[in-house]
Amino acid sequence: MSLLDNIQNYYESLVIETLAKEVEGQDFDEDVLTDVLCIALNHLPPRYIRHEVDMFFYTSPTESHEVEDKARKAVIDALEYVKKSDRYEK
Repeated sequence: MSLLDNIQNYYESLVIETLAKEVEGQDFDEDVLTDVLCIALNHLPPRYIRHEVDMFFYTSPTESHEVEDKARKAVIDALEYVKKSDRYEK
């Protein structure tokens, strides 16, 4: 077992959840969604944790709300960017 198996970037799961909410009921190609995830994550700082419960234990409600807002903004901006690109087929 590698030490890397014991850590995760909290933003990864949060961005995936946020993207799922933002595109619910819309039809997007998996490649487009993957591009959106990569772009959004590249605009967020890494936030490494061992267990998701650590994030809740060590962050204040205000900081937790700020993290969620940053993730949502990154996803919305990435969606807009990808929609404007030539790769995106409407």
